[in-house]
Amino acid sequence: GDGTNTQRTTPTQTSSLGTDRPAVAITAGTYHTCAILDDGSVSCWGYNGNGRLGDGTTTGRNTPTQISSLGTGRTAVAITTGGDHTCAILDDGSVSCWGKNEYGQLGDGTTTDRNTPTQISSLGTDRTAVAISAEGASTCAILDDGSVSCWGYNNYGQLGDGTTTNRNTPTQTSSLGTDRTAVAITGGQYHTCAILDDGSVSCWGYNCLLYTSPSPRD
Repeated sequence: GDGTNTQRTTPTQTSSLGTDRPAVAITAGTYHTCAILDDGSVSCWGYNGNGRLGDGTTTGRNTPTQISSLGTGRTAVAITTGGDHTCAILDDGSVSCWGKNEYGQLGDGTTTDRNTPTQISSLGTDRTAVAISAEGASTCAILDDGSVSCWGYNNYGQLGDGTTTNRNTPTQTSSLGTDRTAVAITGGQYHTCAILDDGSVSCWGYNCLLYTSPSPRD
């Protein structure tokens, strides 16, 4: 995001985020970076294949570039990136995603790539998202009742729904345990882990001790 394509071995300031605009949250994918600004808007930069920068194009950007609208009056409160996609929780608890969607990782009921923010399918009646994590080609969110919903690539069980079936809409994980809820969530390339309300941790997905890259890459 510094306006060049020169690799840097020391911390280097990005180009301007906009007049008097500071960043309040940031996330990096495989080849792109996105930040929430203090006004709730989002700027992204880097490789833009499949529209992962959300600016309505597939043109790479080497400076911070505002994404397309999140919706009338909507702002971002949390953001996450997978390998080739980006998702944000909005101020009303809904979720919008953009970028590659080959495995349903955008959660909008399709496998169509999106180069602008696109609302995911329903998280459930009156359910909202409070935390989100994208990993590789899947996405998981903690809902306001402490349950977890995931969508996207599921070949290794990383969606936690007891299957290895890809999902293009939010799908509840299996039980986290009797009366247990999630309070934090994170994902690796092919697995997901959550901190539960009693401080324990539950994980699901790829679990090979000696890692050899599964296929596909993402």
